[in-house]
Amino acid sequence: MKRALDVVYGAAAWAAALFMIGTLAMILLSVGGRLFDFHVRGTDAYAGYCMAAAAFLALAHTFKRGEHIRVTLILDTLSRRAPGAHRALEIWCHGSGLLLAGLLAWFASRLVWQSFQFNDISQGNDATPLWIPQLGMAIGSVVFLVAMAENLVAVLRGHHLRHRDPDAEPVRSE
Repeated sequence: MKRALDVVYGAAAWAAALFMIGTLAMILLSVGGRLFDFHVRGTDAYAGYCMAAAAFLALAHTFKRGEHIRVTLILDTLSRRAPGAHRALEIWCHGSGLLLAGLLAWFASRLVWQSFQFNDISQGNDATPLWIPQLGMAIGSVVFLVAMAENLVAVLRGHHLRHRDPDAEPVRSE
């Protein structure tokens, strides 16, 4: 199961990378249009859509690699002084994170559905149905919810999750 989930997280990260390339393409198209005196409608909106999709689709992969900002001052102190309190706080943190990720996924998915139902379109000249760019946010939120649930289950099973050492070298892709 873990391998399958890692594939899902990796696929979402690759999709995020493609959306980053899409953001770059829209910006370059806009800049090129100014230089060569032509205009492509909606490039600024599509750059924003791509940027939002990239941010949300990268959430789970970034979380699983320990690259999200996490304040561990209290957890580190408790692990040395009171291991039981450390475990309880770790469970509470992951449970709270799961709840918040669930709310994010629920409302992002609901937004997509409502935009589809009401045939909501962008206000720009491109008139894009908004449910299409909102899909990236909803899918990324759901994948992040799954990653949070996986971590909570691991903590409940007693596994010690390794978090990134702030003094360590940045993670490099191979």
